[in-house]
Amino acid sequence: MKIGILTGGGDCPGLNPVIRAVVRKANVSGCEVVGIKNGWKGLIDNDTIPLTLNTVSGILPKGGTILGTSRTNPYKKEGGREKTKENFSKLGLHALIAVGGEDTLGVASKLIKDEIPNIVGVPKTIDNDLSCTDYTFGFDTAINTAMECIDKLHTTAESHHRIIVVEVMGRHAGWIAIESGLAGGADVILIPEIPIDMDEVCALIKKRHGRGKNFSIVVVAEGAQFKSRSMVLQEEKLDEFGHVRLGGIGEILGKEIEKRIGYETRVSVLGHIQRGGSPTAFDRILGTRFGVKAVELVLHKKFGRMVALQGNKVIDVSLEEAVKELKTVDEEIYEIAKVFFG
Repeated sequence: MKIGILTGGGDCPGLNPVIRAVVRKANVSGCEVVGIKNGWKGLIDNDTIPLTLNTVSGILPKGGTILGTSRTNPYKKEGGREKTKENFSKLGLHALIAVGGEDTLGVASKLIKDEIPNIVGVPKTIDNDLSCTDYTFGFDTAINTAMECIDKLHTTAESHHRIIVVEVMGRHAGWIAIESGLAGGADVILIPEIPIDMDEVCALIKKRHGRGKNFSIVVVAEGAQFKSRSMVLQEEKLDEFGHVRLGGIGEILGKEIEKRIGYETRVSVLGHIQRGGSPTAFDRILGTRFGVKAVELVLHKKFGRMVALQGNKVIDVSLEEAVKELKTVDEEIYEIAKVFFG
């Protein structure tokens, strides 16, 4: 049996552990693995490399992906869908393991119906916003990176008696903001699920200063939106999945805070640092478990499924269900965070 594997969308720590696990499990099962380079682009262009035990040796602690990645959408490329099917056959693949987030796995779900039924999904995103799984690999590393940055910003904020706004990633879901903010002791956390009320934000900061704390840390997700329609931030340019490029809300928020309450404010945008670096132990192990399970699904011909973590068990769920809607921050954890606001 010949199995193809691709990694699509934004890179994140834990991709290489998945690739390594797929190759190791396939090897002991007598299967061959072909690496498809740069996500769906590699399948359109028939750009591949053989994956052997030697290829994946030593990649467990490395961030990123040895296969490369892209945000290519075959449904937005002329003849893209037809080429994916054609090259799947040319390569002699019996199955494809697609590793990615909502966009990459959304394409996989469509291809299962249209052209290539033999696909298994592996959930990857630092945003942790895929349904049907408690965690996606990459998320734990991202929140630990963000937490460490928040810890460091605490010291300079306190020394200079400043407010520091920390902008973290999170397009539609505020999981990075809420969990890194909780772990890092943020004084206000703002997420895409709840529109930003500037009056409330300023009141919380003033309340904190009123009890003698002359610095504050405000964590905001890049996809958060202001309640006031007059405060809008959005680029017009879209990617192949229809997403605008985010970033900049921290600057607007920081200027507005300083203008309204007069406290010196600085902004730190963590950006792509959250996606980089060596994966944590949790993400190495989760990626490894996901990779092994994905090959098991292929061997049992359980296609159209996605591996998932529920509790401490790695199971399989419907890929179509997993990409149907995003998993957003639930009210319970936000209420816990609010205990520490102000």
